[in-house]
This record gives sequence, C-alpha cells and structure tokens, in this order.
Amino acid sequence: MNLDIIGDIHGCYNELIQLIEKLQYKWNKEGKLYHEESRKIVFLGDLTDRGPNSLGVIDLIYDLVEIQKIAYYTPGNHCNKLYRYFLGRKVQISHGLETTVEEYLSSSPSRQQEIKMKFMRLYENAPLYLQLDNGNLVVAHAGIKESLIGKYNDRVKTFVLYGDITGEKHPDGSPVRRDWASEYTGKKLIVYGHTPVKEVRKINNTYNIDTGAVFGGKLSALRYPELEIVQVPSSMEYVPEKFTTFS
Repeated sequence: MNLDIIGDIHGCYNELIQLIEKLQYKWNKEGKLYHEESRKIVFLGDLTDRGPNSLGVIDLIYDLVEIQKIAYYTPGNHCNKLYRYFLGRKVQISHGLETTVEEYLSSSPSRQQEIKMKFMRLYENAPLYLQLDNGNLVVAHAGIKESLIGKYNDRVKTFVLYGDITGEKHPDGSPVRRDWASEYTGKKLIVYGHTPVKEVRKINNTYNIDTGAVFGGKLSALRYPELEIVQVPSSMEYVPEKFTTFS
C-alpha cells in the first residue's frame, strides 16, 4: 500500500496543489488525478480555517475522496466545528472558523449549497481515524493511544480531535495537552498533526506532520511505506509563537 499522508492544510490551497505535484501526481485531460505508481493520498483533517482558500480545498478533497476515490480522509477538530456550523448548531465563529464562514457567506446561494453538501457528505462518510495497511498504519488527526485503537467512543473522539487534553488552559487560552507520543510503545505506526511543529517530529514510531503551513511554516507529506518527508514552503506570514517545541 503506497500512500502520501498530508498534514493540516487549513485553507492553504496553493500549497496543497504544489505539494500534490511535488509528490508526482498528475492530472489527465479529463482533470482526473493519477499517480504512475498507483499511490493514494491521505488527509488527516483540518482542511479549512485561517487560510485564504478553504472552499477550494473542500472542492478538491471532495473530488479526490468521494468522486475519484484516489484519497482517504479523516476529520480534525476544525472539520468537526465546521460540520456543526453547517448543521446549524451554536458554535463560536472564532479560532479560524471566521475566515471559512466569511468565504462561504460571500458566495452565491447555489455555491453555498454546493459547498455545504460537499463538506457534509465528506465528513459524514469519514471514519474517526484511519486504520490502513492491514492495521499497521493508523492516521488520526491529533493522534491516538495504543489502548484506544479499535475503539470509537466519546473518549476516543475527544482524543483523536483534540489530543490528550488535561482540561486545563494555558494563559493564552489554549488547552494543556500531555505529550502522549513520548510514551507510545506500540508497533503500529501512528501519523498525526493538530499541533504545529517547525519540523516533522518523529518519536516512538509516531510522526507529527503538521508543520504549520497556515502559520508560515511548511505543508508536509509523509510517504508510506518509504517514510520519506516531502514538503513545500508556505506563502503565509510566519508566526513563530504558534509552533510547539518539546523538551
């Protein structure tokens, strides 16, 4: 199983196209994406918010996952929040969602209907996390503990979407998270994102590939099974305080 796992996109459409092409995918005359080695793409969530073209990202990933069947997708916390917004639930239009909502509301009614349909179908068809290559590879937005793999309860959902949160808050309002990856001892390879790092973090058979594209870092992919990292630089302004460092 030959895969290219792409980290948090957050509306960075141009960088996504550049990365897909750098990974040697091509479009045929009918506009269908293909790879000469029959590879597939894996998206680990947080497709939208903060970046300049979230609607374009939704269009592309819907097409690749639902129509062309050349990609897999599992949602992140920003995906969950946008889904609840489309359901009409009361959500706080902040922490990046405001950029997607502004794009959405600036579109024509027919375009709004199209985007809402695409995203809700994409989200509703997505597993909470992906078990690929006969279970040897697990892709989960914010990661997953070994003891939770194979389970799908509310505790697992919270972990997969938000990480190993303690319930406490940092002074800036962000949640305090335990460094679960530093204690991971499993044989399954876990690939995740959610927490921006300046460089891909490999520790204990886990990879964090969220290299903060929307904060001026890079958009990263991990090729599997080669475990090769492929990246493109971000066009966004660099915001150093958004990146996490581990001791």
